[in-house]
Amino acid sequence: MRRLAFVALAAAAVLAPPVSAQQQRTAPAASPGAAIAIRAGRLVDPDTGIAAANQVILVENGKISAVGANVTVPAGAQVVDLSALSVLPGLVEAHNHLTMTLVEAVPLYGSAPRTSDRVFDSSPLLEMFTTDTTAYRALEGAGNAFTLLDHGFTLERDLGNSGLYADTALRQAIEAGWIPGPTIVNSGIIIGGFGGQFHENAERSDLVYPEYMNADTNDEIAKAIRKNIHYGARVIKVCVDCEGYPYTVEQMKFFVSEAANAGLKVACHVQTERGARNAIEAGVWSIEHGRALTDELLTMMKEKGIWRVGTDFPMTAYRGNKAGFERTVDRLKAAYRIGVKSVFSTDFDYYVPGMTRGDEVIDALITWKAAGVPAKDILKAMTTYGYQTLQVEQQRGPIKPGLAADLIAVAGDPLADIDALRKVTFVMKDGKIFKQNGVASPAAFYK
Repeated sequence: MRRLAFVALAAAAVLAPPVSAQQQRTAPAASPGAAIAIRAGRLVDPDTGIAAANQVILVENGKISAVGANVTVPAGAQVVDLSALSVLPGLVEAHNHLTMTLVEAVPLYGSAPRTSDRVFDSSPLLEMFTTDTTAYRALEGAGNAFTLLDHGFTLERDLGNSGLYADTALRQAIEAGWIPGPTIVNSGIIIGGFGGQFHENAERSDLVYPEYMNADTNDEIAKAIRKNIHYGARVIKVCVDCEGYPYTVEQMKFFVSEAANAGLKVACHVQTERGARNAIEAGVWSIEHGRALTDELLTMMKEKGIWRVGTDFPMTAYRGNKAGFERTVDRLKAAYRIGVKSVFSTDFDYYVPGMTRGDEVIDALITWKAAGVPAKDILKAMTTYGYQTLQVEQQRGPIKPGLAADLIAVAGDPLADIDALRKVTFVMKDGKIFKQNGVASPAAFYK
């Protein structure tokens, strides 16, 4: 009898998930605490483009419980005076790679710059992949996430190039309360036709994984999607035309249906008109990168309600080129004229000395201004459209009772001058104050 009992206990121990794994994957329950009453000089609603004066936002247990001019402040509540500032919802960046930071190759020991006919020599992607471990990249992601939150980005869609699921680890660590950062919607490993975005030689075809997953048949596509979902993906990222054999319309429809089976959407990297057309005809959720989108394709996107996540990269003193910038501005301008819903997105993943990821991301305002998009519509692309693209608007984003308390504050009026967002002085995430009076104080975010 004792032997049977011992066997039963041993079996239970083997079958039960480790305690550490349970702790890692489960967000801590919000600790009841004093309510926080925020006195907003101007409360901006990006969805309507209207601001209301002298509003009170009451926050309890991480969520907004009341909003209005005559909200009763409970006894003992902490009062945050932002009466000289504009208060608005947290910002969204819809296309980034937080666990990847590319560094341009530099001459070794003072030698001349490398020149070669080998394609990968011109890109730091393969070098990064072969030198940076997944663990290192997860920690790198934590740093990038911190700086984005410091700039007011409370939501981030992270679309691959994360090693062996460093993006999932980063998302879970933020959700579980180990580190501060934006709420993350991550894709796991990018799925594409054979080769991904690498140009490795035939002797090292294994280099592609885990930066990309090769999937060329429907069976391989289904397995890749399910693998990503199993390991924590919240959206499926597809490299439609990264090689010379783009996915067909039927293959893209299979991606959409297989992802939908698990309740997920499909985000599509495109770089050619053919690849973009195939993805659009298949009815994907979003098109990533905008330079290949002709007026005809943009019109198709509008008709199908497909989000444009253009990664509208600016030209700056530290990065960019005139021809590329002019093409980006032209396509963003066309999308705005045609009426396609565009979302603020950057694809910034390069190391720039003296700058953080947050510094780089906010510089994308340069492109939107150059395209002639009014400030109120840029703000909508950074908030309302972002919440909808990430499919979180029922849980967080808008400043409404019952939703997570993600708020920021700036001097000036972002509805009139979008550059007001360049200096965020207050950040609240999930009801916790991350930044106040221009100074980040993240102690409340650590266990």
